[in-house]
Amino acid sequence: MPRKTSTPTSELAREILSYFLRNPQAADSLEGVTRWRLLEERVHRQLEDTDLALGWLVSHGFLVKISSQWTEAVYRLNEGNRGDAEEFIIENEKGKRKSR
Repeated sequence: MPRKTSTPTSELAREILSYFLRNPQAADSLEGVTRWRLLEERVHRQLEDTDLALGWLVSHGFLVKISSQWTEAVYRLNEGNRGDAEEFIIENEKGKRKSR
């Protein structure tokens, strides 16, 4: 049984393994894995993270999700909550400056 590690190498190993688990027929060189596979893995993870963030922004009224049966959903600013959105950004920036 592999031991659990928490080094940068173990995170990279998990990314590589996750790609190969999702794509069991894949085979590539070191350079190929580095250039294409890891980029794809990061994009996959970013899609999931972005979906969660968009859902949060919609649920808090900052964005509006527009769905259509002919295209995938698109998002836009909820103009009715523009002031709240600007306040959210300002407060978040203040919090970042304090933590430095």
